[in-house]
Amino acid sequence: MNAEAAKPATPGPMTSSHVAPAGARRKSRPRLDLRRLGRAALLGPTARDRLPDAIGHVVEAHRAHHPDSDLEPLRRAYVLAESSHRGQMRKSGEPYITHPLAVTLILAELGAETTTLTASLLHDTVEDTDVTLEQVGEEFGEEVRYLVDGVTKLEKVDYGAAAEPETFRKMLVATGNDVRVMSIKLADRLHNMRTLGVMRPAKQERIAKVTRDVLIPLAERLGVQALKTELEDLVFAILHPEEYERTRELILRNAAREDDPLADVADDVRKVLREADIPAEVLIRPRHFVSVHRVSRKRGPLRGADFGRLLVLVNEDADCYGVLGELHTCMTPVVSEFKDFIAVPKFNLYQSLHTAVAATDGQVVEVLIRTHQMHKVAEAGVVALGNPYAAPPEEQTAGDGERVDPTRPGWLSRLLDWQRAAPDPDTFWSTLREDLAQDREITVFRPDGGTLGLPEGATCVDAAYAQYGEDAHACIGARVNGRLATLSTVLKDGDTVQLLMDQDAASEPSREWLEHAHTPAARIAIQRWLAAHPAPEDPAASDTEPAVRLRADEPAAPRPLDADGSGAPQAPGAGAADADGSAAQVLVDRADATVRLAGCCTPVPPDDVTGFAVRGGAVTVHRTECPAVARMKSAGRAEVGVRWGEGAECRVTLVAESFVRPHLLADLTEAMATEGAEIVSATVEPPDRQQVRHTYTVQIPDAAQLPALMRAMRNVAGVYDVSRAQPQAPGA
Repeated sequence: MNAEAAKPATPGPMTSSHVAPAGARRKSRPRLDLRRLGRAALLGPTARDRLPDAIGHVVEAHRAHHPDSDLEPLRRAYVLAESSHRGQMRKSGEPYITHPLAVTLILAELGAETTTLTASLLHDTVEDTDVTLEQVGEEFGEEVRYLVDGVTKLEKVDYGAAAEPETFRKMLVATGNDVRVMSIKLADRLHNMRTLGVMRPAKQERIAKVTRDVLIPLAERLGVQALKTELEDLVFAILHPEEYERTRELILRNAAREDDPLADVADDVRKVLREADIPAEVLIRPRHFVSVHRVSRKRGPLRGADFGRLLVLVNEDADCYGVLGELHTCMTPVVSEFKDFIAVPKFNLYQSLHTAVAATDGQVVEVLIRTHQMHKVAEAGVVALGNPYAAPPEEQTAGDGERVDPTRPGWLSRLLDWQRAAPDPDTFWSTLREDLAQDREITVFRPDGGTLGLPEGATCVDAAYAQYGEDAHACIGARVNGRLATLSTVLKDGDTVQLLMDQDAASEPSREWLEHAHTPAARIAIQRWLAAHPAPEDPAASDTEPAVRLRADEPAAPRPLDADGSGAPQAPGAGAADADGSAAQVLVDRADATVRLAGCCTPVPPDDVTGFAVRGGAVTVHRTECPAVARMKSAGRAEVGVRWGEGAECRVTLVAESFVRPHLLADLTEAMATEGAEIVSATVEPPDRQQVRHTYTVQIPDAAQLPALMRAMRNVAGVYDVSRAQPQAPGA
């Protein structure tokens, strides 16, 4: 592709981009000699039965991963690419064919399969030469044609500031359909970044910023760490040259040290594993420039062990845990550094055990433990998965004819969903950068056993929109691990989330939800709804409600308190209690006594009750758990035996707790009226964290109807609990 690329900063596409400690440098293929390769390319194709010398590096790297691969497509692709690009030169002075060759070598070293390498050799032919997609399809098949077309489409929009959003929108769509398109794009950008020194400084900086903001996070998301780390170092050198040089000096000084604590600890680890009879390869993995810079800012002055980590490679998953056990038993572990990414892999396929041990001099040495296959995936990510289309061709499209990559990561599917909903390019671009900045993902479980992948820091609002899309406007609450939770609750990895939905079609999201929405899907959906439903201009209108008091009748004058503090209503009649004209029969072991039902605890059948004599010979009836009962007993007041008579109407106070939603008060009062309850008074407290508390005093024809009334209230959408008003202790 045409963007000229980079300032060399690393020795090769698969190596760390810094000077490794003595004896610890990873063995790797030397950097491709573009001048020698250019001379080989200018000689033209060789005989039909021979591979051109120019692709010898590619073939060697490819055979290391795929020893039985058919090399004929590569030979034919090179012949077509070389003849098509002949006469074209890069700004750096090499023949243009050196660029697709270098890109293809990067992918070959990562383990890409033959189809990807074939498309990589041809990735610029349709854009920059007279070769057509039809020719590519006829010569190399539909798979190669599709990949070349996908990469070509990404290059048709300039990387100017105004064009970037649309460029990367296309990139996401192409990547979602086949992640190999993005693999080729990332390798292309890496080679261009390596030779970026021929560009003007302003253009170098602009390309480096785009690489930093979008391509590096995408490489991280796709798990292609080998490309991501080198891109990070190249961007670091361009955007922060002074800090880059200081970091380079730190690395050079460390490499010149005679002692190497990493090598000493590596020898100790090898000895421990040899004695435990665990076959393993123990390597020193030097940190790249950006990693060293981050560690130095975090820890201050660096010691020898800070410049790298140990990598232990084993054959089986179980051996990983065996190695961990031996290290923690025979060495001094730093337990706080342990992380298990095998049991719970990262969103980008990464799997490893992370731990740390203390050296004899007190230095902390980080250790990564993984299988050889895990290591391959950790380095190459989706590239290591090979051809994702194992199904027959007729099964490789979705129902609407869209091609769908079966290996598409969950995060990528989410990006594709919300990019379609983004109202404008600027929103898409800003949201894309925010989303890519989320470099960790959590998995939460639905009650049905399904899972949702969400970025770290996601809330119940995000979970709702991830599961229901725009139908999440009707979400009114959640249960997290069985406990009621507000929609602002931050979720943790492994949580089980049950989302509570309103059945009312008129349900709407709250503006406050934007404060708790972290995913693009949630934010864009809420913003679209709010834009389509502007807030009323009335300054009195707001999302919060003042305390509301409703009464079914005129307020009564305040009553004086009785001796027990109950303020209970009084009515004459032996053995009967009357409350504002409603009778609940109470049998009292005292002739001609006037009975009062205590207002502090509002007893109703079949509550356990007790009585106390008060002024004027009346008996006040309390629920046995009422705090007033204990207070009067401690004061020496004698109890009077009371019990319920035949069923009759009664008055009771109920507390309903719910999530905030429109029309809730109307729905609750309708449910109570349907059950025959007459509301005497109601109090609605101001909402707090999207929750609201209602207190109702109701008159019901028969106390036996109380359970049915409470069930009906609980069944109202948004209501999560209904209970009897709890007696309050004095002074409470």
